[in-house]
Amino acid sequence: MKTVRTISFLVFFSYIKCQTLQRSLLDAAMQHTNSQNYLEENLRAVTSIMVAQFLQKLTYEKVQTIVKELLDLAEKCKSLKPHESPSECCHQLMTTFLEHICNNQGLADRHVFSDCCNTNNSARHKCFLSYKKDVAGYSDIFQISNPEQICEMDKENPVPVKEKYIYETSRKHPFLYGPTILTMSACYETAVQSCCREENKTECFQIKLEPIRKYVREISLRHHHLCEIGIKFNHKVAKAVELVLLTKKQPRANFSEIAKLAMDIKNLHQICCEGNAVACVLGRSQLMNYTCSKQATLSSKITPCCELPEPFRGECIINSENDKPDLSSLPLSRFTEDQFVCKQFTDKQDDILQEFLYEYSRRHPELAVPVILRVDTVYQNLLGKCCKLENPLECYSHGEEMFQRVVRESHEHVKNQCDLHEKLGASNFHDRLIVLYTKKAPQLSAQELVIFTKNMAAAATKCCPLNDEQQFACMENSAKLILGALCRRHEAEPINAGVGHCCDDSYAFRKPCFDDLQVDATYISPHLSCDQVVNLNEDLCRAQEEELQTEKQKLLSNLVKQEPYAAEMQFQSVIVDFAHLVEMCCQAEKSEMCLQEELSTSQKQQQKYETKGPFKTSGGGLPWWRSG
Repeated sequence: MKTVRTISFLVFFSYIKCQTLQRSLLDAAMQHTNSQNYLEENLRAVTSIMVAQFLQKLTYEKVQTIVKELLDLAEKCKSLKPHESPSECCHQLMTTFLEHICNNQGLADRHVFSDCCNTNNSARHKCFLSYKKDVAGYSDIFQISNPEQICEMDKENPVPVKEKYIYETSRKHPFLYGPTILTMSACYETAVQSCCREENKTECFQIKLEPIRKYVREISLRHHHLCEIGIKFNHKVAKAVELVLLTKKQPRANFSEIAKLAMDIKNLHQICCEGNAVACVLGRSQLMNYTCSKQATLSSKITPCCELPEPFRGECIINSENDKPDLSSLPLSRFTEDQFVCKQFTDKQDDILQEFLYEYSRRHPELAVPVILRVDTVYQNLLGKCCKLENPLECYSHGEEMFQRVVRESHEHVKNQCDLHEKLGASNFHDRLIVLYTKKAPQLSAQELVIFTKNMAAAATKCCPLNDEQQFACMENSAKLILGALCRRHEAEPINAGVGHCCDDSYAFRKPCFDDLQVDATYISPHLSCDQVVNLNEDLCRAQEEELQTEKQKLLSNLVKQEPYAAEMQFQSVIVDFAHLVEMCCQAEKSEMCLQEELSTSQKQQQKYETKGPFKTSGGGLPWWRSG
């Protein structure tokens, strides 16, 4: 039995991308298999996840104080029967928690929750959720400045080390689901115990904590994205996303089983996104128990995962390898060739569309979720049009050609992007993205545009070297998360009507919409002085290459805002001159004076031409930075 469990843990850690964890770490993780009820034993930790995710600025000690007061209610939730809903059980826990915040005036004032406390229960909950923020400024739990101190703490009492990891991870990633935090805390705990036995503890921590940090960051983005889908779009979209994901992972399962699970998972996402970590952990446990009870009909790939206890079992199943489809069932052509399609569409529209989505997904596991949803949208619109005609079959029999065209157009756009990335190189490709997206969303600050496009450029660097099929899926999957973050930024502070349309109109066609978005003609650039556009001071001479690149790109963005219709070569000429200027002045004996003189000259030029911005000259072109 121990051998089986060891193999299971090897499989598990492979799935969660902890490949660098050594055998000693895997052995340490074995301790969790001896637990009779890992969830019950960690109820306090799960409750602290909920508190820290809502009260992100609260200290560790104050979070623990609130947790103590909530534990009695949480205890009542843990003995959930298989048929009971975790949301019903834990509703009172959330209500009591929010009341506690509102009754404690210090907490409400300090965290600007007073407006939430003046509303009723349902609106109050939504109000509190709106204050959750993914903030990178919190202390990084992976920067171990004093490993000896960590090891001493772990030796004296390993529980606070694990609890502080949970606290920091929860407040830094307020949308990360509780079961994942619980799983990663065990991974972190075993890494600490393993490294504290090593001679070079600092190096060990860096090697073993990096995969955990990377996984947490990536899965947190995915969880936040799933929450956004559930909030912004109707329940049909959220269920369709889950149906596609499930079908790709478990294509041997029949349609009715996939449809049931898709609804269960959609409901679980809603519970987790509402921030009730206790209900989320219990709900996932229920779902995974059911999944493992049906593994013979669902997937042959989850057997090793089902050997594991919770919460490891859930994380393992979610990250398990996709199964191979059995395509012996009815052919896909029946959706475009059967004369009874319109009767089904009229009588049970949701059923036929879901079944089409299921059959199409299992036949195209290589396609990303948004691409499959585009095909599904095209099919729905096609039937909506054709079924009103006298001869609908003649109309919808062209469906397969339309599906192929949707996939081909999406594929060609990704290929063009990757060809451009290869032609320009990573740095120049990033510059091109800055120009494009500054035109689309000039209301964003230059700093925001640089960061947003940096993520897009990084996705191209990661995805474009892959083979054709993987490249397509990788770029589409990356784009959905990056554009999701941009849309959340728009939700918090509206950018412009074009961005709003792309964010709100169709989840499936969000990427093509942004690809086609042109210059925002309604934007009027404010008057900016030269020193507002570029930071010409001695710090540039001490800047690292990446910092200097960021300054150049912020300058590029500000130039585009001033002259969105100027030729791209003009922008690049200014950037090249800026680089020459910095190089010249930083080699000068008095670099600060040199830079200030150049800034002063540019400001005089600006005043001379009396233009609306610093980049227009009497000839209507862009300025030329003096280079000596």
